[in-house]
Amino acid sequence: MRILIYSYNYYPEPIGIAPLMTELAEGLVKRGHEVRIVTAMPNYPERQIYEGYRGKLYLTEYKNGVQIQRSYVWIRPQPNLLDRVLLDASFVVTSFFPAIIGWRPDVILSTSPSLPVCVPAALLGWLRNCPVVLNLQDILPEAAVHVGLLKNKLLIKVFAALEKFAYHSASKISVIADGFVDNLLSKGVDASKIEQIPNWVDVNFIRPLPKENNPFRAAHNLNDKFVVLYSGNIALTQGLETVVKAASLLRHIPEIAFVIVGEAKGLRRLQRYCLECGADNVLLLPFQPREELPQMLAAADVGLVVQKKNVISFNMPSKIQVLLASGRALVASVPENGTAARAVRQSGGGVIVPPEDDQALAMAVLELYKHPEKVKTLGYNSRQYAVEQYAFEHALNHYEKLFDSVTTDSQVIESKVVSKQEV
Repeated sequence: MRILIYSYNYYPEPIGIAPLMTELAEGLVKRGHEVRIVTAMPNYPERQIYEGYRGKLYLTEYKNGVQIQRSYVWIRPQPNLLDRVLLDASFVVTSFFPAIIGWRPDVILSTSPSLPVCVPAALLGWLRNCPVVLNLQDILPEAAVHVGLLKNKLLIKVFAALEKFAYHSASKISVIADGFVDNLLSKGVDASKIEQIPNWVDVNFIRPLPKENNPFRAAHNLNDKFVVLYSGNIALTQGLETVVKAASLLRHIPEIAFVIVGEAKGLRRLQRYCLECGADNVLLLPFQPREELPQMLAAADVGLVVQKKNVISFNMPSKIQVLLASGRALVASVPENGTAARAVRQSGGGVIVPPEDDQALAMAVLELYKHPEKVKTLGYNSRQYAVEQYAFEHALNHYEKLFDSVTTDSQVIESKVVSKQEV
């Protein structure tokens, strides 16, 4: 089968949807499918086009059997509202040319965010007479409005119209959690159109490794420390200030070390906050190369999942699957009734504390520090649940089955149309 994946983010971007779409594309190739990616020049999370990709309008690359078609996007390190609009608009316009000149796909997988991508994906599906599967990683504009990222009333209306168009034009909609299903049903989307496929993790790559002789611990003087690790995006929805405050409350215990790994701009902001709070037990580090990710995760005793109070309930951070697969205990500072809390609770691999409550977070870390057997039990549960529920092979099977079903349905409809025309 020929599969086109329309995704704003892709390799070598280290976090978010990029690693997921990279694994999916390469996994499909290994199963004998022909895959091409229509994507932007890599820029996330720094919001600057990576060195080696600058000054180019288009670029085609090949990696592990996947054809990667990149196009220029308007990107600014500190975007205002106009910059954000121009970013989406530029990708919609520039990406369509490589998308249309490539081989005809049997099926298109379009990812959201970015929501405006639904327009060229739908147009391409119509021109090439092939089904479009919409993969929802977040629900826009609802999520953006909820956290205050989108306030302009006109843009909210435009994005709401785009959301409606995206749902209507897609043959199927794949969602990553049950909260998404409820949201779509409340908006009148037919249940038969929705497929729930959780995000995955490569449990052979991310796996429990020993803390002893760990190169990440050795490199950063973390041997004999109780390491509390956060790795990921440092943005409005996370509220990493809560982690810094919690660390400051525990600085009298020298054995506890907090490690935050993220993008440079976010780290600079947190560095200033650490100085304000006197949190000298926080180590701030840039993103590590992907091949070193298993050892970095294994260096932790506890992995953190952090959200703000105002994060919409269906938000599901992909880092949860990764932390579970690493076989480490989780502390989730997330809304009690949200999808993230439900996933951690069901795994049996972590504890939930109220979001933006530094005292509760500090007490949860202290409790685990004092009870190493509990940490061990939670870590064991984490790994078992990840293998059973989030293994990449399960997701790959599900996507293959979904693609088969929509292409079969499309062929049946096409056959009926031809028969009617002949009559």
